[in-house]
Amino acid sequence: MTSLTYATSRFSSRNMLLLLLFILPSGLPMYLSADRNERPVIGVLAQEVYSPKPNQTAYIAASYVKFLEAAGARVVPVMILYPGGGVSIVSSGYERAAKIFYELAIEANKKGDYFPVWGTCLGFEQLTYLTSGKLSLSHTNTSGVALPLNFSEDVKGSRMFKGFPAELMAALASEPLTENSHQWSLATLTYNTNEELKNFYRVLSINTDGNIEFVSTFEAYDYPIYGTQWHPEKNAFEWTRPYIPHSPSAVKTTFYMAEFFVSEARKSFHRFESVEEENKALIYNYNPVYTGATSAFEQIYLF
Repeated sequence: MTSLTYATSRFSSRNMLLLLLFILPSGLPMYLSADRNERPVIGVLAQEVYSPKPNQTAYIAASYVKFLEAAGARVVPVMILYPGGGVSIVSSGYERAAKIFYELAIEANKKGDYFPVWGTCLGFEQLTYLTSGKLSLSHTNTSGVALPLNFSEDVKGSRMFKGFPAELMAALASEPLTENSHQWSLATLTYNTNEELKNFYRVLSINTDGNIEFVSTFEAYDYPIYGTQWHPEKNAFEWTRPYIPHSPSAVKTTFYMAEFFVSEARKSFHRFESVEEENKALIYNYNPVYTGATSAFEQIYLF
């Protein structure tokens, strides 16, 4: 496996990560069944610290790590391959690294090698660009607001929400359980007129800022690629902002979303070449830092 080198992305509350499953267990046969991997490892793209210090040039919000660990996965920080300019989804280190894994996932899945990808917020926006090759986003007033999900008819046959209890789906449709921290969105009008996006992604939910209706959740028709414009990890793990919902239904949403994606990761049998290589890569080698008094994140990992 080719390891990625350290580089940078940007540290701010809206720059959420693109979660990419790219490597799985070093696993011994006793941990694997014929169709399930019991030791999934998920790679999360790091981003640039706004004011870097020695050995502190990139970060990952700890809530993403907890989100995945809570459903039985382990995390490897993925350092961006090339330094880039801020958080551009068109030309940056973040975009280049995301593009590498996106293309690897497409190629692998075409060959029957299961390779799930998940994008949250900026990651969702990045997926729209990687799929269409176009910057297709519209400015919306959606920074710091919790919303219910307006489910589409396609949600009934979706993979993502298949395991959700009926009462939780009803709560998601009627209560503001999804936290949004974005200023750019994929307008439904744009989706409906963009053949690349329309043919690739099934829209599962939409929302509106009062003026523009936008896609808030989608999944690919033919690939295990998923995106939420909203933040499923925040409900259970972030406490610094009053608009983050923490009701029982909100917290259940966090864990059902995590359980779904980790269940997708269990279908992949990617692996490190050795246990030693895996152990060196795991995020357990780093300690999270409390930043709740000065940041939108309670804790972050610094690299």
